[in-house]
Amino acid sequence: MKRFKTILLMCLSLLVLTACVPGMTSQNHPIRIAGLSTTEGQILSALVQKLIEEETDYPVEMINNLGTSVVSQQAVRNGDADITPARYTGTDMVAVLNETPIKDPNEALAYVQKAFKERFNYKYYDSYGFNNTYTFLVTPEFAAENNLKTVSDLEKISDTVRAGFDSQWLVREGDGYPGFKEEYGFAFDHTNAMQIGLVYNALAGGAMDLVLGYSSDGRIASYDLVMLEDDKQFFPPYDAAPMATQEILDDYPELDGLLKRLEGKISTEQMQELNYEADHLLKEPSVVAEEFLEANNYFRGEDN
Repeated sequence: MKRFKTILLMCLSLLVLTACVPGMTSQNHPIRIAGLSTTEGQILSALVQKLIEEETDYPVEMINNLGTSVVSQQAVRNGDADITPARYTGTDMVAVLNETPIKDPNEALAYVQKAFKERFNYKYYDSYGFNNTYTFLVTPEFAAENNLKTVSDLEKISDTVRAGFDSQWLVREGDGYPGFKEEYGFAFDHTNAMQIGLVYNALAGGAMDLVLGYSSDGRIASYDLVMLEDDKQFFPPYDAAPMATQEILDDYPELDGLLKRLEGKISTEQMQELNYEADHLLKEPSVVAEEFLEANNYFRGEDN
């Protein structure tokens, strides 16, 4: 009996000591980051991963190549991930919260942050600083030939233009094609459903005259494409930000401050450049992320 009490006391002491060790977590699993399959999603995920690994001893695990931010949201909801570094306010407003898009960027972000806290107990951070909204793209030659500067200018050629659009956007409610036709008052006679990653090559190669892309995509600079002004402000803001569960933030105390370091640190032009380095210069997204962090000294001194 005495030996049993001694062993029991030792076990209890070990448990107390373990609980006091910095970095130990009641979750008993690493910080799991949900990464998207897009270049931008991979860069943002690598930024978060490498920042955590550089500044702490916390264990980190990457869950990569998830198709969309909606899929990454489901991974968190299923308990398979803790952080999603690539969230977009417009997407989350419509596809996750099932709300009508809010056009004002500050109001949209505030609404999403409040809703995610109340509905899911997740912390939705302030934006990295860039807005990756949808944008209609044409080549410089096609823009000059048809005198195109705004989206409204497309109406005069809507019956002949060969348009390539993301297949999801064609059927998406709110900020998708149905809403576009209502807002702008015209439709395209020749639309082609495509994967979003293929539209840039299709436009640059002459297979399409018009495509819908993302404003921070590096291939816009790679192919010297022209972005048409959304003159009716149809597309809501898609400000990019990371999101984390409150549970993982409670388990890893330094994590909140690290994620806050990235707030307001990447402009749309800067994100275009980072995407360009990966897509055009063929750097690995993880290398692009690491070089960006090193160039900015890991944003040390930015903890709030």
